[in-house]
Amino acid sequence: MQFYCHSLSSYKRLKTREVKVGDLLLGADHPIRLQTMTTTDTMDTAATVAESIRCIEAGAELIRITAPSKKEAENLANIKKALRDKGYNTPLVADIHFTPNAAEIAAKIVEKVRVNPGNYVDKKKFEQIDYTDSAYNEELDRIRTRFTPLVRICKAHGTAMRIGTNHGSLGDRIMSRYGDTTMGMVESAMEFLRICRDEDYHNIVLSMKASNTHVMVEAYRLLIQQMDAEFGELYPLHLGVTEAGDGEDGRIKSAVGIGALLEDGIGDTVRVSLTEDAELEIPVCYDLVKRYDFTLDKNKEILEKEPDFAVPAITTDHLPYSPFEYKRRETNQISNIGSAHVPVVIADLSKLNHITPGDLLQVGYQYNEKLDKWFISDRAADYIFIGYQNIDFQLPGTLRAVVYPPAFDLQEHKEQFCPLFDTTTYLAGKDQKGKINFVHIQVYSDTQTDITKEQLNQLAADPTVVLILSSNRKNALQAIRRFIIHLETQQVKNPVIISVASNWNTADEHLIHFSTEAGGLLVDGMGDGVFFHLKTTAYKALAGNFQAAAGRNYQQNTNVEQFLNATAFSILQASRTRISKTEYISCPSCGRTLFDLQETTAKIRAVTNHLKGVKIAIMGCIVNGPGEMADADFGYVGSGVGKITLYKGKEVVKRNIDSEIAVGELINLLKEGGVWVEP
Repeated sequence: MQFYCHSLSSYKRLKTREVKVGDLLLGADHPIRLQTMTTTDTMDTAATVAESIRCIEAGAELIRITAPSKKEAENLANIKKALRDKGYNTPLVADIHFTPNAAEIAAKIVEKVRVNPGNYVDKKKFEQIDYTDSAYNEELDRIRTRFTPLVRICKAHGTAMRIGTNHGSLGDRIMSRYGDTTMGMVESAMEFLRICRDEDYHNIVLSMKASNTHVMVEAYRLLIQQMDAEFGELYPLHLGVTEAGDGEDGRIKSAVGIGALLEDGIGDTVRVSLTEDAELEIPVCYDLVKRYDFTLDKNKEILEKEPDFAVPAITTDHLPYSPFEYKRRETNQISNIGSAHVPVVIADLSKLNHITPGDLLQVGYQYNEKLDKWFISDRAADYIFIGYQNIDFQLPGTLRAVVYPPAFDLQEHKEQFCPLFDTTTYLAGKDQKGKINFVHIQVYSDTQTDITKEQLNQLAADPTVVLILSSNRKNALQAIRRFIIHLETQQVKNPVIISVASNWNTADEHLIHFSTEAGGLLVDGMGDGVFFHLKTTAYKALAGNFQAAAGRNYQQNTNVEQFLNATAFSILQASRTRISKTEYISCPSCGRTLFDLQETTAKIRAVTNHLKGVKIAIMGCIVNGPGEMADADFGYVGSGVGKITLYKGKEVVKRNIDSEIAVGELINLLKEGGVWVEP
């Protein structure tokens, strides 16, 4: 295994053990399975059965249902019977947190149980405890005593288990010894896994969920490395970004985290946690995994036709970066690109016929003719790509247009423009050059060979060159990452713009594509900017009927240019590399939820979406309260029917507020916290 997967440069599915969940097989060479979780009250059998059927008919291969106490666990039998009587044999998963006795009941009924190590036995009072080794081992013995009965029940009944660690749910014992780290997450799961192995029980799936995509990706990678080092084998992995949110933000955040792992062949089942109806999660899951259906002959042929890399294979035990800890690649500064600058956004306006000041509204610039003044939003593109076109008006602020060399040569005010070259043309010096020169490198495509060492050295010595990297390969992320690793080993410090083209059909598919290919690089600290564009057929399809293609989640985008620009900024935010708006960490709801999450999230978003950089958690219950929202600045948590508790960080500020006034109280808390500004 290479660091944390079988290959960093070619797609190869991570080999894991086969696990049986009812009649469903996952892991090993089986397809990546799709799953979701019901949002209804588990005691409402009819509603839960109806919702489960909607999810199954949408394509769910596993259905998870919460069992917060013994009575819900026992009612799983009625739910299962009703589904089986209606002809639905999809495996059911019981979701357990604080109640081992409920897990032991559920394990005799359903095909799989999910336990959270941080909640199952451990305490969580956010206390720092100085354990001696003997005291720590006593705690491990206590966990073994409490957990082993469930393991034996699962083994006896052929029930599968997911050991599901969450970043925000680590117990005080783990936090005291390991801190708020990915190693703490991994060790929390490994403790439970060791007990299972000691009982010769292996029907296990593991997960390492977090709302922070960096933490999530790094934790899964570290878990793989630890399992391989300790056991010499790997158990299947359930992928998910917890509390991803709703709409395009929820889809993008999920795709950045999940996609970064899937690109390296990691993951055996996926769940996308959206604050939406459960059945709406499944199409997003499908869009994520269908990219890796290499069982199809046509996909095998595509891979076989792709040429080998010219850059030497990565065969050493050393990488120029750590895949287990985020650090931005060090680059030179060229104007506002590279070094300590946040990644830039290049917006594609090249498919517009004649660019006017009004067109810039789609990429964050609004011109007031009466005041003769530009208003620039927090999500305003840094550059616009216009190809061979001209701009016949003064561009606002520091905005510059990127053009092909023939168009650059004709410009009178060249300070507003930057030329975009291919490598050969730039080094030949046939055209005029700007203060910033973008040089496009097509990384290992079918038709163009890679740049030579001599050419790369010439570009590296030029203090005006920004590299734009793209790839036509099916595993484009791996190709570009490999080239950037090559840049690092050769000590080339030119900034890099990640260029991604999409030829999919729907807005959702484009979101998944851009988020996966660019987001996966950004979470590894690679990339000083992004440039997204659609191929001609895809552009025409989306532009022709944008509202119908985009669906209800993208009503704020009225055309392709606006969609691409918004997507770029959302991906940068999801990858934690450029913050341009409020971030919402909202759970997807379940039977434990104590209020309407979708409605409440919409209300909170409506009054707080102008608070750039503030992270607000919206949680249905205390299970997803101070633990699950570990990454949030403020929390809005259900604490009883019609009652809300507000948090600042992990501390309770106001308890049991009437839900009718809770949003107003949240605003007061934001004001007290010094983060409120008038919209």
